[in-house]
Amino acid sequence: MSTLLGRLYRGETSVGFVGWSRRWFIVSGVALVICLLSLGVRGLNLSLDFTGGTSISLPNPAQAEITEIRSAMGSEGADARIQLVGEDASVLIQTEAVDLDTERRMVLALVEVTGTEIELTDVQSVGPTFGRQIAGRAIQALLVFLGVVVVFISIRFEWKMAIGAIAALVHDLILTAGAYSLLGFPVTPATVVAVLTILGYSLYDTVVVYDKIKENVESDRERRTYTDLVDRSMNQVLMRSINTSLTSLFPVGSLLFVGSLLLGAGTLRDFALALFVGIGAGTYSSIFIAAPLLARWKEREDEWARRRYRSDRKVGRTTSTAPRLSSRGQAARRRPK
Repeated sequence: MSTLLGRLYRGETSVGFVGWSRRWFIVSGVALVICLLSLGVRGLNLSLDFTGGTSISLPNPAQAEITEIRSAMGSEGADARIQLVGEDASVLIQTEAVDLDTERRMVLALVEVTGTEIELTDVQSVGPTFGRQIAGRAIQALLVFLGVVVVFISIRFEWKMAIGAIAALVHDLILTAGAYSLLGFPVTPATVVAVLTILGYSLYDTVVVYDKIKENVESDRERRTYTDLVDRSMNQVLMRSINTSLTSLFPVGSLLFVGSLLLGAGTLRDFALALFVGIGAGTYSSIFIAAPLLARWKEREDEWARRRYRSDRKVGRTTSTAPRLSSRGQAARRRPK
């Protein structure tokens, strides 16, 4: 085990990431289909900040059950979202927007059933216009971010790498949104902030991989195939990506599993879940999606296809297994020496 770790740290492993890419793509495809189906069927549990409505929070010294609270609210409790927070120490109710008379009636009924004081009740109303503004600005921020990513990577590397990075980012977005849909966690403004944060993290990991690929391509003197150069680059940065991910996942995981799920700090959950899923998905997509996708795409270019053909001939493979060359590449191959 120590020998393997030493080889990983020195970048001396020879894992065939591109050769196994079909399996990575199948795994990702299945996960994406599950997430998209959940988003289509169940949708997202949007908070009041997006949908608009009324939120009532108050202590629960009488330890009233959800059924008792819903019954006390009458007709307004039928569609209300009721949560017992902190070992039933307080109650959080979210309903559609109501008028002042209905709101006053609900508060009085809740005060009676929970046994608390009306002065300790916190009532907040959010209009649907505010939610639409948040959603619109979040989409604008995302589009601007993706546009800047395409321009930056196209200038720093090449446009095919930019497309691979965008594919990885979309992969991470769908998986994160799917996790919220499957688990039913509420989507709040904190979730939007976390999603934008993980997109930057995922991009950083992808750029590290791309930079190593570019370095190896420029320094190659043995006329290796693009697949070989990508595999070589991935093995060289693999441990760096793993260490970066673990040092991020451990504190985020403690926020999610210890702070949120065990200690009941629900405000941490909205932020921590997006970070935890996004960081994991971002690391996976940088290694198993962006780089293998780029390699398969680049191998279709004439220069890299010729290298693949010569490499296959050296190891005795049949020409049928080599990538198809364009007519220009075939003419160059048939030209007499």
